[in-house]
Amino acid sequence: MTTPSAPDSNVRAWLPGFLAVAVIWGASFLFIKIGVRELHPLYVTLGRAGAGALTLLVALAVLRDRLPRDPVLWLHLTVVATVGVALPFTLFGYGEQRVSSILAGIWNATTPLVVLPMAVLVFRTERMTARRGIGLVLGFVGVLVVLGAWQGLGGAQFTGQLFCFAAAVCYGLSIPYQKRFIAGRPESGLALSAGQLLVATVLLAIIAPLVAGAPPAPTGLSPEVIGSVLALGALGTGLAFVINLRTIRLAGASTASTTTYLIPIFAVLIGVLALDEHLAWYQPVGAVIVLLGVAVSQRLIFRGRRRAAPTNRLRDAVEPEIAVAEPDPAVSR
Repeated sequence: MTTPSAPDSNVRAWLPGFLAVAVIWGASFLFIKIGVRELHPLYVTLGRAGAGALTLLVALAVLRDRLPRDPVLWLHLTVVATVGVALPFTLFGYGEQRVSSILAGIWNATTPLVVLPMAVLVFRTERMTARRGIGLVLGFVGVLVVLGAWQGLGGAQFTGQLFCFAAAVCYGLSIPYQKRFIAGRPESGLALSAGQLLVATVLLAIIAPLVAGAPPAPTGLSPEVIGSVLALGALGTGLAFVINLRTIRLAGASTASTTTYLIPIFAVLIGVLALDEHLAWYQPVGAVIVLLGVAVSQRLIFRGRRRAAPTNRLRDAVEPEIAVAEPDPAVSR
């Protein structure tokens, strides 16, 4: 068994892939917005999970890897496939029926703030500190600003934002669950993620017809919708995962996880340029406060002196859009 190499200090080796992942995951909210124009959110999620599973199965075959075989592990993958894939993907779809893709991208950035209290209070994989508490308070203030709470809450847009926040809560549950029950497994991150997406695809194939009725005929869908759903799966849930794994190997998990900060930026740019969407002044301001809270809670700014952590301690790393298991950051995406 080979020893993992140290993170590559050559920025040019990992930066292109790092930026590509941020762009792909930022564009995912655009693809969702287009997909739900003609498809029920459950069918957008089914197409996304299915295309992503197929992409990762091809990657497994190319790399001569294989799916997990432990039945207990498959039970854990079923939990994550439900809470970390099927539910949040669908909730973002419901949300984007009511709000812009830009707002959905901003709400995705709250995921790390949800992960922390879940990890501390529910799964007990982390400890609460004063710094993390300050980060959570900042993030909560940012959420209130994004909502425009002083204007009163209600209406379809508020409901849509609640759907998006609920998706972030799902990620907040699934990420520490993965850290506790899956992250230490010997199977590759690629195999674990492919397993999750396969389970999610099967679950959605059963549930979607019961909730949303029979699926529409592909011939009745526009090329834009079909292309968006395929892009969500093949790019956002497939190719981006493989690229992100390479970034983890070259730059380290901590660096790879900082895509959290770029995704809402690209989501805003893409939403404005491709869909002519607009934001109220307080929404990007709130997003900046949220990201500041995340940065403080993850010790990316205002670093103090601390003792070295044990070498076997898992680092916090949150992926912003898709909670698919991998060695450290959770991938949306």
